[in-house]
Amino acid sequence: MLENRTESQFFGPNLGYVLELYERFREDPDSVDERTRSFFEEWGPPKDVSGANGSRNGSGGATVELDVEKAVGASKHVRHIRDFGHTAARLDPLGSEPPGDPTLDPTFYRITDEDLEHLPTLVIGGPVAERTSNAREAVEELRDIYCNTTGYDFGHVTNPEERFWLREAVESGRFYRRHEGESAKRLLMRLTRVDSFEKFLHRAFLGQKRFSVEGVDMVVPMLNGLARSAADAGTPEMVLGMAHRGRLNVLAHVLDKPYKKIFGEFQQPDKGEDSSAAGSPGGGWVGDVKYHLGIRGYHLGDEVADQHVLVNLAPNPSHLEHVDPVVEGMARAAQETRDGAGEPGRDEEASLPVLIHGDAAFPGEGVVAETLNLSRLPGYRTGGTIHIITNNQIGFTTEKKDARSTTYASDLAKGYEIPVVHVNADDPEACLAATRMAYAYREKFAKDFMVDLIGYRRFGHNEGDEPTYTQPKMYETINNHPTVREVWAKTLEERGIIEPGEADAMVEEVMSQMEEIRKNPENEELAEEDAVTDQPHTPLVEVPETAVPAEDLARINQALLETPEGFNPNPKLERLLNKNRGELNGSGNRIDWGHAEALAFGTLLEDGVPVRLTGQDSARGTFSQRHAALYDVETNEPYVPLQHLPGAKASFAVHNSPLSEIAVVGFEYGYTMNAAETLVLWEAQYGDFANVAQPMIDQFVVSGQSKWGRTSGLVLLLPHGYEGQGPEHSSARLERYLQLAAHENIRVANCTTAAQYFHLLRAQAALSENKRPLILMTPKSLLRHPLASSTLEELTEGKFQPVIDDAEMQGNADGVERLILCSGKIYTELVGSEAREQDGVTAVARVELLYPFPEEDIRAVVEGYPNLQEIVWVQEEPRNMGAWSFMEPRLRELVDGELPVRYVGKPARPSPAQGSAGFHKQEHAEMVREAFKDADEDASGEDGVEEVQETAPVGDGGSA
Repeated sequence: MLENRTESQFFGPNLGYVLELYERFREDPDSVDERTRSFFEEWGPPKDVSGANGSRNGSGGATVELDVEKAVGASKHVRHIRDFGHTAARLDPLGSEPPGDPTLDPTFYRITDEDLEHLPTLVIGGPVAERTSNAREAVEELRDIYCNTTGYDFGHVTNPEERFWLREAVESGRFYRRHEGESAKRLLMRLTRVDSFEKFLHRAFLGQKRFSVEGVDMVVPMLNGLARSAADAGTPEMVLGMAHRGRLNVLAHVLDKPYKKIFGEFQQPDKGEDSSAAGSPGGGWVGDVKYHLGIRGYHLGDEVADQHVLVNLAPNPSHLEHVDPVVEGMARAAQETRDGAGEPGRDEEASLPVLIHGDAAFPGEGVVAETLNLSRLPGYRTGGTIHIITNNQIGFTTEKKDARSTTYASDLAKGYEIPVVHVNADDPEACLAATRMAYAYREKFAKDFMVDLIGYRRFGHNEGDEPTYTQPKMYETINNHPTVREVWAKTLEERGIIEPGEADAMVEEVMSQMEEIRKNPENEELAEEDAVTDQPHTPLVEVPETAVPAEDLARINQALLETPEGFNPNPKLERLLNKNRGELNGSGNRIDWGHAEALAFGTLLEDGVPVRLTGQDSARGTFSQRHAALYDVETNEPYVPLQHLPGAKASFAVHNSPLSEIAVVGFEYGYTMNAAETLVLWEAQYGDFANVAQPMIDQFVVSGQSKWGRTSGLVLLLPHGYEGQGPEHSSARLERYLQLAAHENIRVANCTTAAQYFHLLRAQAALSENKRPLILMTPKSLLRHPLASSTLEELTEGKFQPVIDDAEMQGNADGVERLILCSGKIYTELVGSEAREQDGVTAVARVELLYPFPEEDIRAVVEGYPNLQEIVWVQEEPRNMGAWSFMEPRLRELVDGELPVRYVGKPARPSPAQGSAGFHKQEHAEMVREAFKDADEDASGEDGVEEVQETAPVGDGGSA
C-alpha cells in the first residue's frame, strides 16, 4: 500500500515503480486504483535533489527538480542490470562472447550517461547507493559487480526477503575476499596439489581412466571451504554426492584418502576396493571401479579446525545423477533423532547435503527434477542443499546446443526458485565467494542454492578418448589455455605475494612427494578414515521368533483406537475401525492385512525400533486399508495414533510422497544408510509404479552391498495381483526381482495372510545383523479377503513361515497324489474353487518366501506326501513372467527327476495382463480347472507343460 508513505521510503526499484505509477496517474488518473489516486493527489516526486556535483542527499549542490521520465528509465535500467547482468558477464574461461541483453544499454530507456550524472543515487538504492555520488557512478559499479566473472541469476526468486538479502549480499561484497599473504599461498598450494595429482596420474598410469577434474579444478577448494564452514558452525556431517568426474581428486584432497591407497587401486586395476575379501571368484563381494567408490572421512583441510566435520561421500554408479536423492535421504536420516515416541526430532543443522552435478546430466536426467521437488516437502526436506554444477560445457561429445533447450545448464533450478550464481572457474576468489554466499543463504533460509561453475574439460570424456574428433576448435583453445593454477600463480606474482619461480617449486615439491609414495608406499602415514568396506553377512538360516503376547497386542490395539479429547474423526471411518479392529479377545474376531500391519508397527515401536513409511497415498493406503493418519473433519488437522502409543520407545513417521518413484526410492535407500536401526518402508501406489524406479533398484538397492559393502534393510511394498483390471496395475513384475536375486542379496516374498505379513515385518526389523532389502508383493483384493485374514493366536504364536503346507490334506497325506505349489493371490482362487471341492488327491501349498529359495522347507512338504505323482506350479502371471522361470530349475533339481514338474498358467505374453475383465474371469476359471487335472487328461503344451491357451481376443473391457 502507498498510504502513509513518504518519499524518503522510496528508493531504487521501489522508487522506480512509484514513479512509473505516478507517470500513469499524470496521463490518466483513472489508470490507477482509487487509493493510489488519492495518494498521488497529495504526493509529488522528490524535488530537493542535488545536481551532478552534489551529494546523494542534495547537500552541497544545486537543487533541481527530478526528471520523472529519466528517473523511471534509470530505475528500469538498474533493475535490468541486477536481473540480467549475468548475460553480459565474462563467465567462460575459454573466452566465448556472452549473449548480453539490450536492456543493459541505457539508451534502450532513452537516457544517456550525462542523464545519469544528473540523477541521484536515490533511484539506485541498495549498498551501492551509499558509496557513490550520482546514478552514473552507481551504474558503473553495478556493471562491475553484475557483469564481471560472476553472474547473479536471482530474477526468478519471488520472496521479497530473499531477494533483498541476495541483492545486499552481492552489492555489499561481504562474501568476496581478496586473498593476500599466507591465505593466497595456501590457495595456490591447494590448486597445485589438485593440478599435480591429475598430471601425476596421467603420467604414472598412462591410459587408465581417471575422469580428471582438470578445467573445473576449483571445485576442490570450494568443497574444502564448505566443509570448513560446516565445521565452524558445529555441523557434524557433510553428505556429498557426485558422479565420477573429479571424484579421485575429491577423495584425495577433501576426504584425505591417502595417495597410497589411490595409487594401489591403479596398480591393481582389475580389483575393486577390498574385493579380495570375497575369497573365491564366485563370492558375493565383487567391488566396483575406483571412481565409483564411497568413503567416510574427517575433513581436516589445510588448517587445524577446532571442530572437524565428517564428510560422507556416497558411492555412485555411472548413472550420474541417481545419487542425488540417495544423498538427500542420508542427510535427512543424519538430521533426525528416532529414540523417542512421536515424530522423529529433526535438526537441519546436523548435516549439510552437497551435490556435484554435470552440466549435461543436470538438465537431461529426470531424477534431478524429482530430487529438487523434494527439497521443501515435509517428509523429505533437508534444510537446503548446496548444488554445484561442474560445467565442462560438453557432455561426452555432445555440445550444449544438442543437449538442452535452456540458456544455462542450471536453468532447471529456476523452476524451484533456487538462486543461481554462475561463476568463471578461472577466478578462484569469485568461486570461493559463491560458495560462501551459498552456505550463508542456506543458513539463513534453509533452502537450496545453486553454483554453476563454468569451466571446461582438459581431455576427452575419459583419458583414452580423442576429443578433437568432434570438437576440434574447442580443444584447440583448451590446449593453449593455462590451468587455473597457472592463472592464480600469475595473479600472485603480479600482486607481489610470491616470487617468480616459487609456484614452479611448489609443483616440483608435490610431484616429488607423490613419486616417493608411489615407489615406497609403506612410507606414507595413513590418515584416519572410515572407508565403507562391510563384508556380506552370513546367509539367512534361521527365521527369528516374532510372536507377541496377546495382552501386549490388546493394549496396543486399544491405544490405536483412541483419539485425543476434542478431536473429531470421520464418523464413518471411526465406526469402521471400531467394528473391524475392536477388542482383541481371541473370540473369533479376524485380523485383516491393514490391522496386522498397524499391530506390527506398534509392537516394533514398543521394542524401540523406529519406523518410517512413505509412498504414494501411504498415510491412508491406496486401497483405504491403512489409515495411519486420521483427519479432524472440522479442522483437517491430522492425528497419527502410532505417534501416541504410551509404551513407544521409538519414533514413527508416515509421509505421503510426491508422485515420484525413482527419487523417492533413492531417498529411502539413502535414509537406510544413515539410520540402520530403522524399519524403512516405501509403498508403491501400484506395484508396477516401481518400474520407473528400476535404475535405482538395479544400481543401488539390489547391488549396493556387493559393489560397495553398503547394507540396507529397505522394504518395498508393491501391490500385486490379477483382478481383471487390465495390463496396468496388475503386476509388480515379480520376475524382475527374482532375476536380480543372487548371493542372498535381497529377500523376495509374496504373503497370503495377515499373520504372515505381521511376522515378516517384525523379522525384517529383527535381522539387524543380517540386513537385506525386502521386496514384498502386497495384496489388493486380499486386503479384506476372509482367507487372507488371521486369528489373534496366529500373531501370538509362531513366526514367519517361508512355505505353508496344506493343513486340510495333511491328515490324508498318503492319499495325496498331486502337489500344487503357488504364491500369492492365486492360492485363494485354487482353494476356493469347485474343482478343489471335487478333488481329493491334491494338496495346495504356498511358497511365501521366494528368495532366498526355501529349498529345505519345500523338500519337507514334498517328502510329507509319500505317494506323490507330480508337482504342479500354478501362477497368475504369464509364463514368461512371475516366478516360473525362477522356480522351474530349482524344483527340477530338488526332485532330481523322481517327479514330473508341470506348469499351469497363461502362455507367454508381451503384456502383463489382458484388458477384458470377462476374459480374465474366464481364463482364470479354466486355469484353476487345469491345475486339478491329471497331466494326461489333456494333450497340450510341450514337455509336460500345461498352458491355458488364448480363446478370446484381448479387449478393452478393463480399466487401470
